[in-house]
Amino acid sequence: MSSAPKLAIIDPGMGNLRSVCRAWEHVGADVHLAASPKEVGDPDALVFPGQGGMPHCMNALRQTGFDAVIREWISADKPYFGICLGMQALFEYSEEGDSRALGIFSGKVKKFKLGPEYKIPHMGWNAVQFSDPAHSAVAGVENGAQFYFVHSYRVETDDANLVWGETEYGERFVSAIRRGNCYATQFHPEKSQAKGLQIYRNFVESVSIC
Repeated sequence: MSSAPKLAIIDPGMGNLRSVCRAWEHVGADVHLAASPKEVGDPDALVFPGQGGMPHCMNALRQTGFDAVIREWISADKPYFGICLGMQALFEYSEEGDSRALGIFSGKVKKFKLGPEYKIPHMGWNAVQFSDPAHSAVAGVENGAQFYFVHSYRVETDDANLVWGETEYGERFVSAIRRGNCYATQFHPEKSQAKGLQIYRNFVESVSIC
């Protein structure tokens, strides 16, 4: 592919996505925001940087029709990158607001239940241990690199092959998933400086050769 990969960023009106857009543009992607399924067009990859709470997120996806778009996109194994709620929403259920999620992957989203020495939300820098540190998706990123987190809920899944990264915060939790061309992180690469941008860059490069 000679031109920059085209990324459609799902924007169902949940927050300011300027920093996310800038980060993807910085690593060479041609980005446009899609406020409705019709605006998605024919991109090379779909990005969902979910924001806010799960009830609001799922209501926004269902009202706009993006819930079906995401399911069909991932079912077809087209390149997808989910960020924070954009990862959590892929699972079956969230304790936050007793919410039914997209149900693409097996698992639930549960609130941290930690001792008083741990602040909730889990906010700040923390290490990620990747399941396959030699994979091209983490090229240029050392195992145990620090990424930026802001969340009170975390994914629980019995699907060990889905887990791409794990992090310790009072307990070990899933901080990234990967299956086929679907990637998603609990941390925010766009807030994680050089290592976060490298994760985005690797994804863009993988899309370029799809």
